[in-house]
This record gives sequence, structure tokens and C-alpha cells, in this order.
Amino acid sequence: MTGKVIITCAVTGAIHTPSMSPHLPVTPDEIAEAAIGAAEAGAAILHLHARDPVTGRPDQSPEAFAPFLPRIKQATDAVVNITTGGSPYMTVAERAGPAARYRPEVASLNMGSMNFGFFPLLAKYTEFRHDWEREHLEGSRDLVFRNSFKDIEYMLETCQGNGTRFEFECYDISHLYNLAHFVERGLVRPPFFVQSVFGLLGGIGTHPEDVMHMKRTADRLFGADLRWSVLGAGKDQFRIATQALSLGGNIRVGLEDSIWIAKGELARSNAQQVEKARRIVEGLGLSLATPEEARAILGLKGGDDVGF
Repeated sequence: MTGKVIITCAVTGAIHTPSMSPHLPVTPDEIAEAAIGAAEAGAAILHLHARDPVTGRPDQSPEAFAPFLPRIKQATDAVVNITTGGSPYMTVAERAGPAARYRPEVASLNMGSMNFGFFPLLAKYTEFRHDWEREHLEGSRDLVFRNSFKDIEYMLETCQGNGTRFEFECYDISHLYNLAHFVERGLVRPPFFVQSVFGLLGGIGTHPEDVMHMKRTADRLFGADLRWSVLGAGKDQFRIATQALSLGGNIRVGLEDSIWIAKGELARSNAQQVEKARRIVEGLGLSLATPEEARAILGLKGGDDVGF
């Protein structure tokens, strides 16, 4: 659909910790309210993680998703995208559990193993409310986020039979080639919703040439079957989003990717980031895709055929 932009909002994630922002959704109520607010602001897709409601630690048990998934479905028409990334510290079976049980329209799928470092945040945050937070950051000095070919096949076999389509998260050029490998084997079908991730230590950088390199490579590998989206981590969130929009891409925002709304200013909500993204989209003469338009663009099964 020419001129239509899909905004995905990633509501809470597994990198940022509660001590970094009082606005980071942690409890089921907070996650539901944040997701509903983001949808009302214009997000067509809601990318969801769960957390322990007391400590805020990432929780990938299916039971942790149960309190908020039905509420979001009842309150919005947005496409629900359940993470299979979970946290880099989890096993592939743990990470697949919620998507396997709830059969969402979309699930994320990381397309390659990588060093995954968020320990540089220790230079900025020195006091933590929960013991796990410091350990979570420090442990990433020696952390490989495993997404082997076997792991990816496991995710495809576990979730794809439910009619779930994938948001293929590609943190580097090699991940695009990994996706092309599975396309050649006939294990995934078009269209391909590729989320290019910029600015996480261990993946591709945030230079404009990095964005162009990702786009050129994805175009060459997938052609007209590509549905390209980007996320920029931290301070580069909106700069990279604007560049991608000018190249015909879709965008992802949300407190999973950045807890900021401007330099030195914490975002008060996910909805605030979606509203800012919407202004950029419309300022470029583009318009937001509705959830139904996003379903058509991505070839999704529809919100009635999910398990929540």
C-alpha cells in the first residue's frame, strides 16, 4: 500500500531494568495499559514481553503473558506480536513457549547468534533497586545470544504450524543471509517482514551507511517480497526511523528499544513515542497503516485465529 507505514511498538523488552526509568512497564496492568495506549496513538503492531511483577525481571513463562494478552485483544484491534527472543539468558524452548501456546498473528524470530552486550550501561547506572539488575548487565560481558540454525528451525517448527507469521529480527548483514538460506529451503514463505536492528553492541552500528547497507542487501535478497522495518536503539531511535521512512520503510519504537523521548528526557510512555513517530510519518507526507491494513500488507491470519 503506497505511502502506508506500519508502526510497531515494543512495550517493555528485556534489556532495560526498572531502575533506569519509572515509566518502564513491569506489572501486567502496566503492560496492558501501555500497549493499549500505544495502539490508540497509532501503533498497528504491539511487540510484547512479560516481566515478574515484583522485581521486573524478564519472565518468558506462558503464564506471565496470560493476564495481559486478553485485555489487549479486547481493548484494541492491534496485531499482537509475541517475542520468541525473550532474554538472551533463556533457552530456546523457554523462549518459544508463549508463542506456541497463544498462537499470535506474529512472533519475533532472531536470525543469528551474536555477542549481545549491554554492560556499557553500568557506566551510567550505579544504583539498582533489585539485585538481579546489576548481574543482568554485568553478565552480558560474556554473553552470546544463541540463535543457531537448529534453534531457528525449532522456532519455525514450533510456531509456524499455528499460522503465526514472523518478524525476522536481523541485527547484522549475516542475519539477512541466514533468512535467505531458509527461504531457499522453502521453510518460510513471503512476504518477509524484516526488522533491521541498529545500535546494539555486537550487531551492526547506527551510521547512515549501515542503514543503507542493510536496506540494499535486503532489497537484493528478497526484492518485492520484502516488508522492511527498522529499530534504532537508544538515542538513535528517531534518527534511524526518519532515514528508514525516507527509504520507504516501516518503523518500530517503544521503551524496549529506547527509554528516551529527547536528549536527556525520559519518555513518559510508549504512547508518547508512538505520537512522536506519527508526527514524523505525517510530516513526510505518509500515513499510518491501520491494523487491518498491516494484516493485508504482511499476509496475516487475523485476530480471531489466536489462542488468547
